[in-house]
Formats: sequence, C-alpha cells, structure tokens
Amino acid sequence: MVRLFQLALSFLLFTGSIHLSAQRLIVRGDDMGFSHSGNVALIKTFKEGIETSIEVIVPSPWFPEAVKMLAENPGIDVGIHLVLTSEWDNVKWQPLTDAPSLRDKDGYFFPMIWPNKNYPGQAVLENEFSLDDIEKEWRAQIELAKKMIPRLSHVSGHMGCTNLNDEAAAITKKLAIEYDIDIDTQKLGVQGARYEGAHGTLAEKKESFSKMLNKLEKGKTYMFVEHPGIDTPELRAISHIGYENVAEDRQGVTDLWIDEEIKALIKKKGIQLISYKDLVK
Repeated sequence: MVRLFQLALSFLLFTGSIHLSAQRLIVRGDDMGFSHSGNVALIKTFKEGIETSIEVIVPSPWFPEAVKMLAENPGIDVGIHLVLTSEWDNVKWQPLTDAPSLRDKDGYFFPMIWPNKNYPGQAVLENEFSLDDIEKEWRAQIELAKKMIPRLSHVSGHMGCTNLNDEAAAITKKLAIEYDIDIDTQKLGVQGARYEGAHGTLAEKKESFSKMLNKLEKGKTYMFVEHPGIDTPELRAISHIGYENVAEDRQGVTDLWIDEEIKALIKKKGIQLISYKDLVK
C-alpha cells in the first residue's frame, strides 16, 4: 500500500509539473449584448473555437438575448463588463440608475472615457462625474447580472472604465469582493497578450496572433482580449468616428478564433486554454 501511495504521489507531482510548466491562455470575448451579431459570434467562437470566457454588458440593448444564449450554454465562463460609456453612433444605451452625472444631454452614457478629438466634450473625464453615481450604477449592473446569470464569476471594465482613476478602481475591487466575483488576474500573475504586428485583415490577424502564440513563455499565464462579430447588415450599421469597419474587423476575429490552423498551433505548442474560473480552481 505504501508503494502504491508513493507511485500515485509521484504521478501527481509529475503531471502537476507538466501543468505548471505549460503556457496557459485565457481567450476573452468582450461586449456581449451590444448587438445580435456580437452575441451570435461570441457563442460561436466558444462552441467552435478557442474562446474561453465571455464578458456581458448589462445595460446594452441585446442583453436579454445574451442571457437566454448563456442559459443555453451553461459551460461558458461569464464576466460582467462594467460600463460607463455608449460609444456607437447608431445604437445607444443608458444607465440603469438615475446617475445624472453619467448621462449626456440626451440621457445616454457619454461615448468616451478619455477625451477624444472626434467627440469633444463627450468624455466622462471631461464632465463632472460623481463617484457615488458610479458605485450606485455599477452595483445595479452587478445585481441584475447576478440575478439573470447566477454563475457570473468575475468583473472587467468596458473601454477601461474600471481604471478611470484610483477611486473607480477601488470601487470595482470593493464591489467584486462584496458580490463574490473577485478573480483578480493581476494578483494571480496573468499577463496581457497582444497581436504581434498588423491585424487589419484576417491574414494579418492570423500571422500576428500566431507570432504571439509562439512567444508565450512556459509556466506563465496570459490573457488575449478581442471582440468577435458576424459581418451582417446590422453590424455594418454600427460604428463610431475612427472605427468604421466594425463588421469586417470583428468578422475577422470570429474567423481567427475558429481557424483550424490556429487551433492546431495551440495544440502543437501545448498551450492550455483556460477560463477565469480555472485560475482559482
């Protein structure tokens, strides 16, 4: 019995060393809820591709559909994508709360976080926002998300809003702990991964994403963030100044994440695709 135990322990230590020496990669798809096209693509890239976690924007117009889709796919790791902006010109959303300091003249969220020459005076930081309004609004977003998607596991910020300033970051941390969705990727040593080169066309995306995969170091954990979509008339109608090719660009992300050559490279490199939840298992 002692010998069997020793053999079992040796096996566990051996397999554990393989696990720890592998590159681990979270492939995160953002912005579920902003469009039907985005919702379809996010589910597709999880079921057919390499995506491992999905971020949901609660006040967005297609959030109810996102809830239904996620209920039909219970294996998907879901995070709440806290939001303070509504950046698209032809489709808008607004705060769940009264939040007067977070609304533009028409009652919607401002389009930008940081000052943008294309939208002068329409950034959160160019207006007198209230931290109390931010906390109240984010609390409402989290509570609705947890009600509709009970398995919610973590928090992220749309357009970097959770790092608007030190106070906003502190509010995010406080709420994450309070609502038991505090998977702190920074504390857990997760590093950002980005395209290594141009990524306008699908060919460029494949080349730059492959270069990134080849640079991942063993024993480290990385996160790659993108925005899948489907090139449809709906998505072609969604844009903002400075980002007009949304449908083409996001279709390219979808194609990239379901690409057989990309999946084969990940397998060849021994890269472990993990979700946020896997970080705390």
